[in-house]
Amino acid sequence: MSYRHKELANIKWFAIIDSVLVTQCYVKKEITQMKVLMFNQAGQEKQLTLDSFTFSGGEEHVRFNPEQFVDVVKIEIFERLTSSSHTIRLMMMVDALRRMVGPKVPMELVIPYFPYARQDRVCVEGEALGVAVMADIINSLSFDKVTIWDAHSDVTPALINNVINVPQLTLLKQCSDLTKILAVGGLTLVSPDAGASKKTMKIAEAFSNKSEVFQAQKVRDLKTGKIIKTQIDDDVAGKDILIADDICDGGRTFIELAKVLKQNGAKKITLFITHGIFSKGLDVFDGLIDVIYTTDSIRAKQEFEQTKTVQLNIIEM
Repeated sequence: MSYRHKELANIKWFAIIDSVLVTQCYVKKEITQMKVLMFNQAGQEKQLTLDSFTFSGGEEHVRFNPEQFVDVVKIEIFERLTSSSHTIRLMMMVDALRRMVGPKVPMELVIPYFPYARQDRVCVEGEALGVAVMADIINSLSFDKVTIWDAHSDVTPALINNVINVPQLTLLKQCSDLTKILAVGGLTLVSPDAGASKKTMKIAEAFSNKSEVFQAQKVRDLKTGKIIKTQIDDDVAGKDILIADDICDGGRTFIELAKVLKQNGAKKITLFITHGIFSKGLDVFDGLIDVIYTTDSIRAKQEFEQTKTVQLNIIEM
């Protein structure tokens, strides 16, 4: 028996053992976040199926059907790394795939939202540089290409090997109704802070600078992360506003900014966010932000919660 056949025999034997222990040792999970594609020499793609479960001790496990791997010339993985268990699952998956196709078959990864990207500096002594830790994990998997969407800062793509960072502007242009309004200067662009100013200017430049661009300022407590103050010195009275940024978590930055804009007479406020986490839900924007655009980088379209008070538009990529 060849080494390859021995490996397959071991996999089948392991599957039999697992089938006996299924009710006690693990909880099987639906794979809704991840997709694995296999490409053959003719350029045809096929989505691979796999089983994924978590053992009672917390260990992640994945298993592919070996019969799927025929004439493989490239593997592409699409994964939303929105939890630590997803990261471990990705590592297990890559190891399983390498054992099936060998080290020479190119393997590419698409992770729209790069976790820990916001931890791109050590603000307080004793903290970890989270983005560097996460980048080291991804680099250890030796992908031929890693695609991310709208990195939080230049630090993230600088740390990842073979990376392609899809800019926010490319994602925004997928939304036709928004681009039509921008093309005629129908929105005033407001950058929520200094970190978003470059992206805001790129949006304006892409539409021939037909929109006014204003800069808001916010002050945070470095230890607590809370916003102490938000201000804007420009005249926004009677204007429709577009705020663009990469991440919305609980939304405090945009809530405080929208309050100031409304107090100063702004009319309709639209928010474009690449990565919509929305950990506090959408009701927190009630009466402040009228329309939100985001991508499906964090979750699939059907997994977003809708609300009657805020119009939510999901750009499916």
